[in-house]
Amino acid sequence: MKIVICYFSGTGNTRKIADCFAEYMREHDNDVRVFSIDGLTLNKKLPDETVEEIKTCDLLGFGYPVYAFNAPPIALTFAKKLPRLAQPKRAFIFNSSGEPLRLNNISSLKLCGILRRRRIEVTNEYHYCMPYNIMFRHSDEMAHKMFETAKRLVPLDAREILEGQKHRLKRIKCGNTIAWVMRCEQWGGQLNGRMYRVSKECVHCGKCVTNCPTHNIRITEKGKFKFGGKCLMCMRCAHLCPQNAIRIGMFNGWKVNGPYTFVAPKTDEKKQHYNRMLTKAYAQYFENAEKRIADADRETTNRNDDEQII
Repeated sequence: MKIVICYFSGTGNTRKIADCFAEYMREHDNDVRVFSIDGLTLNKKLPDETVEEIKTCDLLGFGYPVYAFNAPPIALTFAKKLPRLAQPKRAFIFNSSGEPLRLNNISSLKLCGILRRRRIEVTNEYHYCMPYNIMFRHSDEMAHKMFETAKRLVPLDAREILEGQKHRLKRIKCGNTIAWVMRCEQWGGQLNGRMYRVSKECVHCGKCVTNCPTHNIRITEKGKFKFGGKCLMCMRCAHLCPQNAIRIGMFNGWKVNGPYTFVAPKTDEKKQHYNRMLTKAYAQYFENAEKRIADADRETTNRNDDEQII
């Protein structure tokens, strides 16, 4: 089977999930192409080779981080630029966020509608908890636990997809209305993006300029940084700045700087933030994940036993 997985990842979390899907699917004799949509939406049309790959594949995957309980604008723009296909195509969606709230399940509503009008039917949806890149920094212990859980869940979800088993996330009442209201974050992010500033700690490495997915940052001839009105609030510039030199406007108090290692700490860390916020939600998320993994292991064992008897 030819599979195309396209994704947007602000600071790398969703990319990690995309790679996990690709790894499992390749191990099961599928031809998998994975690519980031960074830069693909800047022109009026998508590149011909991108369109051709999507037209000729058997299965599509779309990945994104949740922005205010919605898909980010860049993901929606990418979907809108896709052509209406001659033949219907099956697709799956995966997304990541820093909290296990059921509100995240409404994030794909608009994206699914756009894809449906292009004869792309989403049959499977999955959500994974990954550490925040804004609001507060999860501890290394929590980040490691989140990613390890995702790595164990993705093979189960990928198997469902390959076997043709449908899986949709449970919606909440008035989900469309809530998602519509929360989309104000998109124009609010553009406004706030103009307020970004660079502090004196900046060493002019230019990483923020080259890494910006919408080319919203530039350096003038006088060496000054200019932030335009196309900011996605993806946090890539501030999160990955080696000098912690970027101030993110009205939300600077929520800034998280520095990539996560996703490596378990050698000693127990003092629990941060998640003990005070959404404690029950995180506990329920991990409990449900462990139960699902255990059920899958039990099913595999029973299946192997039955095959041996036969």
